[in-house]
Amino acid sequence: MIVAYLRVSTERQHLINQRNEITKFAQARGMTIDRWEKEVVSGRCRKEDRNLGHLLKSLKSGDSLIVTELSRLSRTLYDIMSVLNNCLERKITVYSTKDGYAFDDSINSKVLAFAFGLVAEIERNLISLRTREALATRRQAGIRLGRPANYRPKHQLLNEKRERIADLLKQGVPVKTICLRYGFSRSTFYKHWKENKINPPSDRY
Repeated sequence: MIVAYLRVSTERQHLINQRNEITKFAQARGMTIDRWEKEVVSGRCRKEDRNLGHLLKSLKSGDSLIVTELSRLSRTLYDIMSVLNNCLERKITVYSTKDGYAFDDSINSKVLAFAFGLVAEIERNLISLRTREALATRRQAGIRLGRPANYRPKHQLLNEKRERIADLLKQGVPVKTICLRYGFSRSTFYKHWKENKINPPSDRY
């Protein structure tokens, strides 16, 4: 199967030029486009959140993907390399008409696949390193990481709704019903009542 992928960032741009470019490219090589995939979305959007992500998953070994430029795949070099490396590993040929690239099963493409994979791994390591360094800097600055001590959102909700809950209990509304209404467990409910030295309602509720 031969698939053409067309993408523009805004509605004001037109896909027709990309379509004409790919049509000429295919005709010159005796290729027939089996599927046209079009979308209007920023290239900065993750491929998983675009039609491109679903398209790539549907491609099989021996299929071909044609774009007018590699930048149509993404606006970041890392994502472009990730897409190309994935296609090369799965024996999916990628053509870029304006760039003049053909990423196939040739030795040159295999060398590129190795280079792409290496760069992608280096980038992942750099991201991890930058994250660790940023966290270390925050610790040295005395900034507490993670959730605040005694962070208990359910107990906070119980505090905020205490008067309303007390009214419901006086009206005879069962504890189970109150817990379901506000989204906390019976154990949290009773623990909160005891910690705040309030006589908890009878278990008969």
